[in-house]
Amino acid sequence: MNIRDMIDLENVSHEDLDEIIRLAGVIKENPSYYTDHCHGNIMATLFYEPSTRTQMSFQTAMLRLGGKLIGFDNPGNSSVSKGESLKDTIRVVSNYADIIVIRNAFEGAALAASMYSKCPVINAGDGGHLHPTQTLTDLVTLSYEKGRLDHLVIGLCGDNKNGRTVHSLIKSLSKYEGNRFVMISTPELRVPQYVIDCLEENGCEYSFSESLEDSIAELDVLYMTRIQRERFASQSEYESQKGVFVLDESKMKLAKPDLRVLHPLPRVDEITVGVDDDPRAKYFDQTEYGMYARMALIIKMLENRRFSVPKKLPDTHNHVKCTNMRCITQTEEYLPKRFAQSGDSLICGYCEHEAE
Repeated sequence: MNIRDMIDLENVSHEDLDEIIRLAGVIKENPSYYTDHCHGNIMATLFYEPSTRTQMSFQTAMLRLGGKLIGFDNPGNSSVSKGESLKDTIRVVSNYADIIVIRNAFEGAALAASMYSKCPVINAGDGGHLHPTQTLTDLVTLSYEKGRLDHLVIGLCGDNKNGRTVHSLIKSLSKYEGNRFVMISTPELRVPQYVIDCLEENGCEYSFSESLEDSIAELDVLYMTRIQRERFASQSEYESQKGVFVLDESKMKLAKPDLRVLHPLPRVDEITVGVDDDPRAKYFDQTEYGMYARMALIIKMLENRRFSVPKKLPDTHNHVKCTNMRCITQTEEYLPKRFAQSGDSLICGYCEHEAE
């Protein structure tokens, strides 16, 4: 692979991505061959946010490869609770580990971590921004369940505004020829502008819908997501959005025979249990594909590892401040300013929101 860190799949070439997907399939068919592939290597899992599937998937992947684990799943049990900065945590942990996996509620946290780490860093989710290894899971699942990643009609239903898995999946699939996107949500939960910009840059067709029932018949893939209580400023805002979109058996009767239903999980009430037995529902199989996808990614990243802290980049636009209150720059004020010009706007290099 030509990258040291896995922060955003957008930075991974088609060739490298295809190689990871291919390797995941090989591992799935021949797991015993890779039992000791990472013997002697240590993975640090730093989970500042709760997680079940992502954390266990990474841990299982490393253990199945013969590696070992350190880390925390509650920052309250670490020096973070004493006020330690992200920079200091990463500088210390990267002295102990061969690879770091980090999940953090602040957008851009994984990128910030990679700037101070001696070893490769994998983004396991940064707030409502990105979740590249979930997207890798989705791509591996689709590759084997649909047999292709191009010329698909992809429906994304639920919290398209705060759903980092949605953002990452759109950005990745937009690079494959002939894909069309149907974004199903309430107006309040539509995808952010930077995702639309990505679609337009790649010349993809897209449309918005407020009805799952009206849209499902045209889809090859339906990607359901929960309405995330933790991403709302108040309980009343959350209550106004939850339960609007529910996939049930009656809607599945309107869908194509070869539809594939994916979900990053956890599920709350957006898919009824009656759908679970439908052969088109692949969200539980998805978790197994994810383990093989992460095994393949770990192998490739350790093959390419470079043990040194990257050179500090100079500040850009010193007078500018990111206005996104969930951006990592709001709490880690020592971070170098990183902004890119996009038309008349400046885009934050950490969270991809417009600056003030």
